[in-house]
Amino acid sequence: MSLPLLYRLSAAATLLLLPTTAEAKLARCFTTSDGYYDCDFRSTDKDGSFEISANKKPRYILVMEEPGIASAFVNVGTGRNVALPGKFKRNRQDLACWFNTDSQTRICAW
Repeated sequence: MSLPLLYRLSAAATLLLLPTTAEAKLARCFTTSDGYYDCDFRSTDKDGSFEISANKKPRYILVMEEPGIASAFVNVGTGRNVALPGKFKRNRQDLACWFNTDSQTRICAW
C-alpha cells in the first residue's frame, strides 16, 4: 500500500471515530407544559440548535432558523418529531430561554 493512500485511510478512520453531535450534559430545564425538571441538554449543530430530554418527559428540539429565531419540535415517545406552531425567539433577559408569542410557550435549559 502506498504511503499517501495509507495517510488517507488513516484520516478517514479518524473521522469515523469523531462524534457527530455533542455529548449530553446535565441541565435544569423548564417548559410551559412540564414545569422545572432535571434534563439532558445536547447540542445538535454549531449554529446553536439543541435538544433537551428527560425520563418520562417529552423531548424538545430547537432548530435555529437564524440568530435568535428557532423552529421547535416535540417528541412524546412516539418516534415522531411534531412541529410546534410558530417560531421561538430567544429571551434577551435570560439567554437560556426561548419563547413563542403565538402559543405562549417557553422552553429553557440552564
